[in-house]
Amino acid sequence: MRDSKTGLSSALERERIAALRAYGVLHTQPETEYDEIAVLAARLCEAPIALVSLVAEDEQWFKARVGLDACSTGRDVSFCDHAMRGEGVMVVPDATLDPRFAENGLVTGPPHIRFYAGAPLVSADGQPLGSLCVIDSKPRPKGLTDLQAQALTVLAHQVQTLMELRKVTAQDAAIIAAGARRIAEQEATALRRDANDGFRDARDVRLAAVTRQLAESDARFQAIADSMPQMVWSTLPDGFHDYYNARWYEFTGVPAGSTDGEGWNEMFHPDDRQRAWALWRHSLATGELYEIEYRLRHRSGVYRWTLGRAVPIRDETGVITRWFGTCTDIDDLKRMEQSKELLSQELSHRIKNIFAVVSALIALSARQFPEAKAFASAVRTRINALARAHEFVRPHTETSRPLVGTTTLHAFLNDLFKAYAGPDGAARVRLNGDDATFDDQAATSVALLFHELATNAAKYGALSVDGGHVELDTRNEGDRFILTWREMGGPEIVGPPQRSGFGSSLATLSVEGQLGGRLERNWASEGLRVVADLPATALSRRRAALVV
Repeated sequence: MRDSKTGLSSALERERIAALRAYGVLHTQPETEYDEIAVLAARLCEAPIALVSLVAEDEQWFKARVGLDACSTGRDVSFCDHAMRGEGVMVVPDATLDPRFAENGLVTGPPHIRFYAGAPLVSADGQPLGSLCVIDSKPRPKGLTDLQAQALTVLAHQVQTLMELRKVTAQDAAIIAAGARRIAEQEATALRRDANDGFRDARDVRLAAVTRQLAESDARFQAIADSMPQMVWSTLPDGFHDYYNARWYEFTGVPAGSTDGEGWNEMFHPDDRQRAWALWRHSLATGELYEIEYRLRHRSGVYRWTLGRAVPIRDETGVITRWFGTCTDIDDLKRMEQSKELLSQELSHRIKNIFAVVSALIALSARQFPEAKAFASAVRTRINALARAHEFVRPHTETSRPLVGTTTLHAFLNDLFKAYAGPDGAARVRLNGDDATFDDQAATSVALLFHELATNAAKYGALSVDGGHVELDTRNEGDRFILTWREMGGPEIVGPPQRSGFGSSLATLSVEGQLGGRLERNWASEGLRVVADLPATALSRRRAALVV
C-alpha cells in the first residue's frame, strides 16, 4: 500500500511520522532558540519570510516563523514536503514556472510564493521531518548565493540538533525505574523484618515474589538505561559513583568500573575539573539540581562538549537516597553556535564597512565642496548613529552581545534616535514619562523594536514629512512597564498594511518572544499608535535576578 499524499509505502510513512512525533515538538510553544534561527535565516537570505516547518500527517506546522501569521498550512500545499526529501537545499527560483507548484494555493493566493529555498531537516536515522526555509513574493532567477545556501544548511543542522536534545529522556526513565526499584526494595525489607513466625510460609512466598519483581525492575532499568543515546550514571547520597550505563563506556572507552568513586573527574578537561567539582559538591550539600557544561574526553582522545545533569531521589521523609544523572554530547550544537556567530560577525562586518565607506565618501565630498561642510557633518552624524544602532539590532550570541553597562532606558533611546533628529539637531522622537534602569540583556530587543518603528516612520510615517514627530511615553505601572509610540503630523493613514512584513514580525518577536510582553498596533488615520506592554523586570533582568 502507498500513501496517497506522499507516494511512499504506508509503512515507511508511518515510520516517518513516528520518528517526528518522538521528538515531542509538534504544537509546542515558541522557543527563543528556534525563533532566533528563523530570524537569522531571513536576514542572511534577505527574505521576508522564514520558517522552521515540520511536516505531519495532514499539515505542515511551523515551530518558528518570521513574516507569516499562519502557524500551519495543509500538507497538500507544502513546499517543504518536497524539500525534506532532497540531499541539499531545494531552490525554486519562480514557483509560477515550476509545474510542481504553479497551481499551488500558496502561489496563486496569499502569501503568493514566488521564490522558495529549503534545507531539509532529517533525523539521525535518516527520516525526513521538514525543512528550514526562506520565502519571497518576488522571483529570484539567481536563487541563493553560495554563502546563503551554506548558511541555510548550517542553520538547518542547528535546528536538528535542538530537536535531538529534546529527546533527552534518560533522566525521566531512570527516575521512574529507580522509584519502582526503591518501592520494591522497601517492601522486601519490610517483609524480611516480619517477625511473625506463624506466617513464615506466606511471607516466604511473598518475599520470593517481591524478589522476582525487584530483579525484573532492575532488568527493565538496565535495558532502558542502556538503550538511551545519553550517558546515564548514578551515585550514593554522598556522591560516590557506583553505576554507569553502556553508553558511558562506549563514549569514553575506559574499562568498566574504572571511573567509579571519584575517578570520573579525571575524564574532564583540566580547565573544567575544578568548576565541575565545586558545582557537584554544592549540589550534594544543598540538594539542588546539578547542571553544567564541560568538556569530556572521548575514546578518540578528543574532548567533546557535554551537558551534565543530575537530580536527587528522596524518600518519604525528604532524605536523599540516591542521585541519578545524564551526560549529553552537545559538541555539534556548540559548533553550530560557533558557525552562527561567524555568520553573524560576517554580516555585521559587511554592514559596518558600508557605513564606513559612505561616511568616508561624504567627508571626501565635503572637502571638495566646502559650502556643504555643515550638511555633510549632519549626515555623517546620522550615519554614525545608525551604525551604533546596527550593533544592537544585528543577530547576537551571548558572547557577541554588546554591553551597555547599567544605564537608563531614556539615555539609551535618546542615543538610538539621534539619527532621526531635525536639521537643527532637535529631537523628533520625544521621550516623556518614567525612566527605568536598563541593561544589555534587554538592549538588543528594545533596539530592534524602536529602530524598526523609527525607520518605518522615516520612510512612510510622521518622520517622512517636515513638522511630523513622534511622542514616546514610558510609564511604570507596578509590575508592568508600558511604552506607547504615537506618530503625529505625518501622512494620513488609510488602513493597516495588507500583510505583515519581515520588520513587523521582527518587532513582535522582540517584544513577545524576547521580552515576554504584548505588542499592539492601532493604524489610526492621524498616525500609527503602538503599545508595548512589558513585565517591569524585562528591562533589567540581571538586577531582577539579584533581587530574587
